[in-house]
Amino acid sequence: MKTRATPYVLIAPATLLLLAFGVLPIFVAGLVSFTDMNLAGLGDWSLIKFIGVDNYTHLFADPAFWQALGNTVFFALIGVPSVVLSSLIVALLLNRSNSRFYRALRSFYFLPAITAIVAIALVWGYLYNTQFGLFNYLFSLIGLPPVQWLSNPLLAKFSVAFVAIWRGTGLNIIIFLAALQGVPREYLEAASLDGASEIRKTISIVVPLLRFAIFFVMITTVIAWLQFFDEPFVLTKGGPIGATTSISLFLFQKGFSGSQFGYASAGSVILFLIIAVITLAQLRARKTDVDY
Repeated sequence: MKTRATPYVLIAPATLLLLAFGVLPIFVAGLVSFTDMNLAGLGDWSLIKFIGVDNYTHLFADPAFWQALGNTVFFALIGVPSVVLSSLIVALLLNRSNSRFYRALRSFYFLPAITAIVAIALVWGYLYNTQFGLFNYLFSLIGLPPVQWLSNPLLAKFSVAFVAIWRGTGLNIIIFLAALQGVPREYLEAASLDGASEIRKTISIVVPLLRFAIFFVMITTVIAWLQFFDEPFVLTKGGPIGATTSISLFLFQKGFSGSQFGYASAGSVILFLIIAVITLAQLRARKTDVDY
């Protein structure tokens, strides 16, 4: 009996933390979304009034919400395939050797993942600066006019997304490198004896054996991009004219800058449902593929 209880005792702390900081906030946000809660209501619950679905009605009629949702979809469509493909390609290249040079490169690619976003914002803000940024300086050397990297609405989207892609590849590279260690060398050696090229072995043997790692990276990357917040917040504050405002940044602005906690909670519930539906669809597709 003691042996049977041991696993539950070991996972109890993690389960409690998940319930306290993962599940409970979802229910609290759901309750708050039906109220007009603001900063005053934090100190006096008697000031909070139940307003039903008014927050959701106003949310769906808010053009800023739909713009933020569109921006988030745009970022996800660009970021998810870019991060997954680039991290997979880099991991395959880094796995070709275990020399000191390649080990150093692995550490180098992982650095963005552990670097503070504020430091990243300072560096990239300088690189993107219109007047004295490095990119525009290099352009001036070849006679090109300065580019409004963060002032032009369309360019700002791509500029912010690029920083997030650069920052997001590091952790996924490590995941793919770990998965590559499990690829049986016998398969590769047998393919080499049959005259298969490196590209052929990668496409026909390595990538199919990485399908579980690819699925894991895909699902976590989708969730991360649907919650996209850091780069727009520190680089553009959602500008220009809301071009880089993601759903998460929109909710932050409404909740903490506008003191509309009930309204922001309604938006967070919508975001949670979107993420849940997409995640369940991915899991369903994966289950169907495994069964097949």
